[in-house]
Amino acid sequence: MRNYFAYLVTIIGASFWGLTGLFVDGLYKEGFTAWEIVAIRLTISTIILMSLIAIIAPGKLRIQIKHIPHFIGLGVCGIVLFNWFYFTVMTQTSISIAVVLLYTAPVFVTVLSRYFFNEPITNRKIVSLVLSIFGCSLAIQLIPVGHMQIPFISVAFGLLSAFFCGLYSIIGKKISRHYNFLTTTVYALCMGSVFILPTSGLWNKIDAFQSFDVWFNIGGIVIISTISAYTLYTYGLTHIESSKAAILGALEPIVAVLIGVIIFDDHLSFLQVIGILLVISAAFVTVYHRQRIIYRHTKTEQ
Repeated sequence: MRNYFAYLVTIIGASFWGLTGLFVDGLYKEGFTAWEIVAIRLTISTIILMSLIAIIAPGKLRIQIKHIPHFIGLGVCGIVLFNWFYFTVMTQTSISIAVVLLYTAPVFVTVLSRYFFNEPITNRKIVSLVLSIFGCSLAIQLIPVGHMQIPFISVAFGLLSAFFCGLYSIIGKKISRHYNFLTTTVYALCMGSVFILPTSGLWNKIDAFQSFDVWFNIGGIVIISTISAYTLYTYGLTHIESSKAAILGALEPIVAVLIGVIIFDDHLSFLQVIGILLVISAAFVTVYHRQRIIYRHTKTEQ
């Protein structure tokens, strides 16, 4: 039952990430840069989550000095650099292209997991990866418009966003062996905010924070797309393979597409529907494989 719940929680966390673009777009319109948005996101998330943990479970704020480099890696590489490259690609091209480049991340995670955790690269994982990437491409309409020209720098930044996003799963899986998922999440956010806040220059935009729209978008990106998303996804990492968590994370762009349909009255084409079904199928293939292993193990014991 724990595995069922872990899969569900991971999917919900990834789905909350799918709302990120909605709030980021709102902050862009208010004049904030990608670097400033990342600083806002991490700093306010850290203050809220650390305060809650200090009140509810202060013991979870204790960590060992030897693990600080892991939290720095999570916060700086897995969150700050990932977010900056991701948001930058959005401004250079579009949200759709940024998303599909980001979702090469499961490929990086699968390869790195083989090296760091000895997780096997099975045929089923390969099928899931292909379904996820192809399905995302259809869902966000990068295919069949494959002939559109994308600047090389945007492609490079997009792949870097995927790599650093993948590092969160790798480092998070490693450190989760020693700490509760809340501890991992709050210190990852904390290290990221300590790194980025001094260079953000947010104090030069005090007037912008007088707007209700700004705080609405900040609230959304902090509560939903950061605290909830990272907490749930990190919880999932403690119970399932990092490569499988990354594949399940491919549901994020599907949520982004559905938000467009529900909120902005976008219309889905036949190919977009096919893409959504492919991504859902990839998630099912990933989960089903794990269940079958459990079933076989149970039969053997009997």
